[in-house]
Amino acid sequence: MIVRKIVAALAALSLATPALADSLVYNVEGIRIDEEGQVDRFAAMLISDDGRILQVLDRGADLPPSDYAYDGKGRVVIPGLIDAHLHVMGIGFGALTLDLSQTRSLAEAQQAIADFAAANPGRAWIIGRGWNQELWGLGRFPTAAELDAAVGDRPVVLERVDGHATWINTLAMQRAGISAQTADPSGGRIERLAGSRAPSGVLVDAASSLVYSIVPEPRPRERDLALQKAQDLLLAMGITAAADMGTTLEDWQTFRRAGDRGTLKLRIMSYAAGIEAMELIGGPGPSEWLYGDRLRLNGVKLYLDGALGSRGAWLKQPYHDDPGNTGLPMLKPDQLRNLVSRAAMDNFQVAVHAIGDAANAELLAAFGELAATYGGDRRWRIEHAQIVDPADIAAFGKHGIIASMQPVHQTSDRLMAEARLGPDRLGGAYAWSSIAATGAPLAFGSDAPVESPDPFAGWATAFTREDAEGQPFGGWLPQERVNREAALAGFTADAAYAGFAEGRFGRLVVGERADFIFVDRDPMLASASDLRATRVLETWIAGERVYQAGQD
Repeated sequence: MIVRKIVAALAALSLATPALADSLVYNVEGIRIDEEGQVDRFAAMLISDDGRILQVLDRGADLPPSDYAYDGKGRVVIPGLIDAHLHVMGIGFGALTLDLSQTRSLAEAQQAIADFAAANPGRAWIIGRGWNQELWGLGRFPTAAELDAAVGDRPVVLERVDGHATWINTLAMQRAGISAQTADPSGGRIERLAGSRAPSGVLVDAASSLVYSIVPEPRPRERDLALQKAQDLLLAMGITAAADMGTTLEDWQTFRRAGDRGTLKLRIMSYAAGIEAMELIGGPGPSEWLYGDRLRLNGVKLYLDGALGSRGAWLKQPYHDDPGNTGLPMLKPDQLRNLVSRAAMDNFQVAVHAIGDAANAELLAAFGELAATYGGDRRWRIEHAQIVDPADIAAFGKHGIIASMQPVHQTSDRLMAEARLGPDRLGGAYAWSSIAATGAPLAFGSDAPVESPDPFAGWATAFTREDAEGQPFGGWLPQERVNREAALAGFTADAAYAGFAEGRFGRLVVGERADFIFVDRDPMLASASDLRATRVLETWIAGERVYQAGQD
């Protein structure tokens, strides 16, 4: 009898206690992408206990009852921003190693390298990234001798800003066994000193593996710290989700450790670093969404060519400033098709790096040929799509190929692209509007750490084609601008679609996760320069505040 009374009392208590703890975020100036893909304004959101949006309310609507309420105090709310192409662990390690991205001369870089080495006497290798000989006005690649002048007693390995060349000192060359007799690997080039075969100290594209194969791997604790650094930086910038382009098995295990511990806040749409990593991570196919839609292996990242800055992008005609050189195709046509087919057979999404017009033409042709064999919703992706022959642009729309592009590359690369291509071959350069006009989806990102992950700089660039100083006035190739609303969609709803995440997050609509940010100004009304100065006040993921300005 006593037991039955206790059970009955517990049952009554459970009925009296609400099963859900809904939260209301109200008194906001909300901006979202609605179910029709249009910009819509709202005043409040009702959020379920699992972080999904239950209601979006207009101003003047009656506020529903809730267990918790948060007064937005009239501040502006927009969807959490999504970076459709970056390198999560690269951002984190960049924060832990030598960063040369702000150096503006060779001498300044040499001093920064020497200072870093002096401040880290216990590091057996000096590792870093971010150098750019174009910003230095050098007119050539730097040399091992110039790096030796900064640090000669320890091996030094420094990745170029675009990730497609590596600057090493003499000791690193000796450790790697690189000499005049070392042949260029397929898809790569060892830069040589003028008039000889002696290596100069720069390795382009696939040649970089000659030294990276002997660089000590980071330990798990270092990887965990790098992920935390990356998350902290991205969340502070209002980025709530990102496509990680080139996830290694070690990266994936780092993400999983964070997920298992409950410290994975950022949503990561992962693309494995090649077929082998894809098979090891995904096995029979893409993973399920894990940790409350915070992690999924979508597919695989492949490389078809290099970059313009290191003259590795594969062009149809020789470089304007390097006659006889058409770049470095990394895959033969049959290899490309075989790799894409291997991934598609198990329903992995395929994302391929292509920058030059020859690379983009070859990839568009391959996707077109394979579309008949691999039907259904494939969402083939071309990463960067920087230089496309105008005659090839229509193919994006014909097969619904996603153009995953990075607006800030256009401002960083403008003068270099003009030098590499000449004035008569810019018709399909960073052609956002022309590609979008075919009906192909645009997804915007940053390629961080190649560029800053700041999404507001990318957003402003997308609708102005101007840099932070407003140059060139009126925009570079201004016909390729997109409007402000399309740029917002490129960093939210369309970036989610590109990663098979629509319906989960990206638009602040009923049923999706409540990922949003408070900002200090209305981005739909701000000038481009003011938009670049936007300050993120708070970042929320799944209805939970994960960042607040001014608090560690």
